[in-house]
Formats: sequence, C-alpha cells, structure tokens
Amino acid sequence: MHKLTEIRWHARAGQGAVTAAKVVAETALSAGKYMQAMPEYGPERMGAPIKAFTRISDGPIEIHNNIEFPDVVIVLDASLLEVVNCIEGLSEEGMVIVNTCSPAEEVKAALGVSASVQVACVDASGIAYDTIKRDIPNTPIVGAFCKVSDVIDVHTFKDLLARSLGKKFGPKMVDANHAAIDRAYEEVTLA
Repeated sequence: MHKLTEIRWHARAGQGAVTAAKVVAETALSAGKYMQAMPEYGPERMGAPIKAFTRISDGPIEIHNNIEFPDVVIVLDASLLEVVNCIEGLSEEGMVIVNTCSPAEEVKAALGVSASVQVACVDASGIAYDTIKRDIPNTPIVGAFCKVSDVIDVHTFKDLLARSLGKKFGPKMVDANHAAIDRAYEEVTLA
C-alpha cells in the first residue's frame, strides 16, 4: 500500500491557502510523488472562511473527494478555531499547524486534542509582514510544514517557488519569500 498524506487547509479568502495547497502538491510532484490539490469555496468574498485540500502519495491516488479525515490540518487564521471545527476528523496520530503567536502547548490544550496529536505554531502573519510586507501567511506556514513533517523538502519547495514567483514578480519577491520560509522553518514550535 502506498503512503498517502491528506492535508486540509483552513483560511480566510485572500490568505493564499488555495495557492499553498497547489504549491505543496506541485512540490511533491516535482519530487516524483503523486498529488491532488483542490479548493472548496463558500461565499466568495475577502475574509470568508475557505478550505483547500492536498493529497500526496507515493503511488497513484484513486480517490477524488474532499478530505474528511486529514493527517494534517493547517490553519492560516487562528480566529477560525473559534468558529469552525478545524480539527474535525483529524487522525489520532495527526498534526495541526496554526498561524499564531501563542505557544504550541497552549494551543494544544485549547484544542483538547489527544496527546498523540502534534500541534505546531508559528507567527506566519508576523513573518510575512516583516519579509513580504503583506499579511499573506501561506509561504511561511509551508516553511513550518516542511520543518515539522517529512512530506515535502524545504529546498525543493523553495526551488519551485523561485521558478514560479521569479517569472511573475522578480528576484526581490523571491528573496522575500525565501526569507519568510527560512524564518518560519526556524521559529516553528511543536507540542
């Protein structure tokens, strides 16, 4: 049986979750893995809660529905934890990665997850403001994801991002995003 990792992203429209889901999938593809990435939109307005999904596997993926029982949940806006059941269906050995300044131990306690669930926290918004000059926390949160999981490699992610951003925005934006990824990779905490 092939190793399959299912990731569910929770964010507000405009935070880059759909883009992050796709870029993580493309990074996996460039490393020779199979992938899927898909969004689920609600009301189409800035700030509305949205979900996105990524599947990564060592072999062909034969399921094509939304992810109900994720291995990883990534939350780009911690305020969603109060209004959406972000951890619904999370596997017993799962992981939650949250964009927050709060310590991972506090977030884990507040979520009420089992001891076997790992919770990682990083101030992806703060890092994005400092490096990219905008509150688009998607690249820093993926940097944190690279550190706390073995799903994709941070160097492969940065290379892919450089190619895609370089064409569209130029080297200054590539450098800013690489700085954001590096900081999140170093600053993420795990409980």
